[in-house]
Amino acid sequence: MPRSLRNLEPGGIYHVTARGNRKQRIFLADEDRELFLTLLARITIPLRWFFHAYCLMENHYHLVIETPEANLSAGVQRVNGRYAQAFNSRYALSGHLFQGRFHSVPVKSDGHLLELARYLALNPVRAGLCARPEDWPWSSCRAVLGMVSPPTFLRIERVLNCFGLHAEQQRANFDRFLR
Repeated sequence: MPRSLRNLEPGGIYHVTARGNRKQRIFLADEDRELFLTLLARITIPLRWFFHAYCLMENHYHLVIETPEANLSAGVQRVNGRYAQAFNSRYALSGHLFQGRFHSVPVKSDGHLLELARYLALNPVRAGLCARPEDWPWSSCRAVLGMVSPPTFLRIERVLNCFGLHAEQQRANFDRFLR
């Protein structure tokens, strides 16, 4: 039986996740995560995508992507494929890195977007990888809190604008929202 097509919309926002095959780790070193973020930026610039949040865990990742065109599948397949090739080459492996298709859920409201921003920031804390969300360098949390400059593909304004009018107030309110 064929897979059903994804319902994609131009201008849609999606929560995308992909997990390692057999739940294996897809990031073995910080350099792997750096490579993934570099590929993400390089591949998605021509697609005109931008991201509202992200979190790279050990055996999976989360992305909140806004796509001006209905091209989510082509872009995620390209990112996953290029990353898997580089990962396999680096570690002298072969075969699938990712488990099946990536998962995507449309984000239909700012409330949903905010819950995702919190969920992604708290994911490494709940997994025992760090004590506080801002301690995990592989998520958008530190950029939203103003601790680091956002990567070129990350647009923190939509999340922050839900927390007030001025940057300091927005960041303080987002920090309270996380806690």
